[in-house]
Amino acid sequence: MLKKWITLLALAMSSSWAAETTMQALPLGVSNALKAAKIPADAISIAMLPLDGAGQAQFYRADVPSNPASTMKLITTYAGLELLGPAWQWRTELRANALPNKNGVLEGPVYLKGSGDPKLTLERMWLLVRDLKAAGVDEIRGDVVLDRSAFVIDEKEPAFDDDGEASDRPFMVKPDALLTNFKSIRLRIRSDGERVRVSAEPDWPEVRLSNQLTIAAGGSCDAWQKRVQFRTGQATPQLMLQLVGEIPAGCIGDKYMSVFDAPTYTYQLFRNLWLEAGGKISGKMQLGVTPSSSVLLASSQSDSLTNTIRDINKYSNNMMARQLYLTLGAVQGLPQDGANSAVRASSVIHRWLSGKGLHYQELVLENGAGLSRKEQISARHLAELLKDAWQSPLAAEFIASLPIIGLDGTMKKRLKDESSAGQGHIKTGTLKDVRAVAGYIRDAQGKTWAVVAMINHNNAPAGMAALDELLQSVRKTPALN
Repeated sequence: MLKKWITLLALAMSSSWAAETTMQALPLGVSNALKAAKIPADAISIAMLPLDGAGQAQFYRADVPSNPASTMKLITTYAGLELLGPAWQWRTELRANALPNKNGVLEGPVYLKGSGDPKLTLERMWLLVRDLKAAGVDEIRGDVVLDRSAFVIDEKEPAFDDDGEASDRPFMVKPDALLTNFKSIRLRIRSDGERVRVSAEPDWPEVRLSNQLTIAAGGSCDAWQKRVQFRTGQATPQLMLQLVGEIPAGCIGDKYMSVFDAPTYTYQLFRNLWLEAGGKISGKMQLGVTPSSSVLLASSQSDSLTNTIRDINKYSNNMMARQLYLTLGAVQGLPQDGANSAVRASSVIHRWLSGKGLHYQELVLENGAGLSRKEQISARHLAELLKDAWQSPLAAEFIASLPIIGLDGTMKKRLKDESSAGQGHIKTGTLKDVRAVAGYIRDAQGKTWAVVAMINHNNAPAGMAALDELLQSVRKTPALN
């Protein structure tokens, strides 16, 4: 009997949940790739946990706090799913002090009230304006009051600067409770052989295009943007967008640029759509808070949170992640967390983790998107969170939001070989000095592992091959015993 109990105890200690191994050496392929990239072995941290099969958990410098770049979005989106729910929707409203009169005149202001919708697009704003017309409004005899009070944001916070990234790129847009259409203008560029044609969408009288593009003698259409400079400048009272450079004949392309500040953009979008719909307006833009006694005229609801986090994780959308992060602070935050929505969001996530028994002392959150030099977490703890998500009732929604290896999102062009493509869901992370991967991958026996790896080093951009080698090592090794 004693021998039987000793045998059972030995089996339990060797089980996939009890076993743990600290790597003494990196897999050969990973080590060689790091050497080729001139990245020292102490610049990478790794954690791998078996989720549904045999094998030992593998760790390499897994407790070192590291900058995770965009893999931090995994924490924000998982917290959003559990705290707000997969069916959560943001709501944007048009309200007024009273209903319009029988002549369709709305006396006084109209209030455009936001709640932090991450994807309030041009098309949805058009529908909102149409619904306002359907509510019997033909003329607004008052101002358009933008209500951005859902978020409390430090307006003096500087934009994130990572190696001179252009601030007019949509992924660099700062959050706002009433952010519309990613605050962007789409420039459609067509080179027909005789001239280069440029058009803007939306096409506003407040935006002037200065097209100084010429036809190039030759070259590839794939790299046309590298031959063009996009400049913005104020040409009072208009905003000027200037395009300088050359494009090969026959090329077609689009360029998205962020313009104006969030309130100005939203006001211009609403006003121009309203005028296009035949509406009249006599007031101007104002910032304010919607009275509690106001009446609802029209509203627009976002897509579900389940679909929203697919956009966030598959395409690593920083702006949408930051909107979700601030929403957590606005909706779930406590008064003692402080007035700033970002501070509240950090407290909300730490409380949520603690409620699961996950105490991540090294975790630092700034905006929940990874677009930060301050944010950090250890590989071990991020892998633990992936394990927790794997066991969650919302596992399917969460895992489906991650890029599929070799098929879509930010993993579409990586590990496209037949043996790897489609065999895992991996979130990527990219900053100037950071490269990271985190997610789920199946081994040679079809068992799933949670894998996290982060490189923090000046040569990190050259380290993608090492991260791919690590993912492939899981695919090729039966159980990593």
